[in-house]
Amino acid sequence: MSRGVVLLAAVTLALLGSGATAQAGAPAPGAAPTKSVEATYSERGPWEVTKQQGFGCCDSSGHKFDVWYPTDLGADGTEHPIITWGDGTWAHPFQYDYLLSHLASWGFVVIAPDNTNTGSGQEMLQAVDFLEGQNDDPSSVFYQTLDTDNIGAMGHSQGAVGTLNAAITSGGAIKTAVPIELPGQFMCTLNMPKLEPAMTVCADPTKLTTGSVLYVNGSGSPISPSTQPLPLEQIGPQSAQGYFAATPDSVQKAMATLNGPNHNDIQGQPGCPPNDPGCVSGVQGFLGVLTAWNMDKLQGDEYAHGAFVSGTGELFSQTAWSNQASNITG
Repeated sequence: MSRGVVLLAAVTLALLGSGATAQAGAPAPGAAPTKSVEATYSERGPWEVTKQQGFGCCDSSGHKFDVWYPTDLGADGTEHPIITWGDGTWAHPFQYDYLLSHLASWGFVVIAPDNTNTGSGQEMLQAVDFLEGQNDDPSSVFYQTLDTDNIGAMGHSQGAVGTLNAAITSGGAIKTAVPIELPGQFMCTLNMPKLEPAMTVCADPTKLTTGSVLYVNGSGSPISPSTQPLPLEQIGPQSAQGYFAATPDSVQKAMATLNGPNHNDIQGQPGCPPNDPGCVSGVQGFLGVLTAWNMDKLQGDEYAHGAFVSGTGELFSQTAWSNQASNITG
């Protein structure tokens, strides 16, 4: 590895889920959805949302679980799919509140261990185990309201590594994985444990053999680049393109890069407040695609599904997105 790459990695480590949270402000120019599917799922969903920090205990490291869920759980016999969330390094679930609440408004129950060290994916799976126990507990608000056959994993940065690892080790329980700003594998070979303890854990996409995966990143993130600098056999996956190529074709897979955002725009609100150098455009541009993918894979939404069909899907005609690829044919 060149000295320049090491220096870049050392500098950008400080960005990994660092907690530079965007607040409400004017949306960035061009951030409004321009197509029907993205426009639909960029809007708040039909469910009112309840959030509870420290709802239950605990993962194997003793961290409590935060939850976001439809307030009227189980209305009209609805069973709600589960999404387990992985934080970036040094970040906490509350920093992703806008995104996770948005997902809950579309009928998902979202759970996140308040853990800054999620690269193994085990904490995310422990969160799923906790909710499955709640579904069987007559005293729980979640009693018999969860669709435990439809579980997804999502995460940011180190949590994106955990997302892939959770899917790989879940034995098929995780139906879909959405790694956001997944770091290149060079990040887990730098041997800097004091700065990034869990990034010694890599995610190997070749071991993902079931379910589906959507790789998403912003074009402004040097930690999670869009395109592969050298062939996979020489350096391994170092980009969204590299992870996509290394994922077996037997798995439904897609990838896309949102033009503009940096590594931490997934945190916070739509738009950026003044004097926030860590924010380019906020979370708004991500919402429609992330929600539509989960609606398709976990709720069987055919309208959302069409956006991801290779070549003809709406995602491929979006000027706000680039680096699109998919093996979904119909």
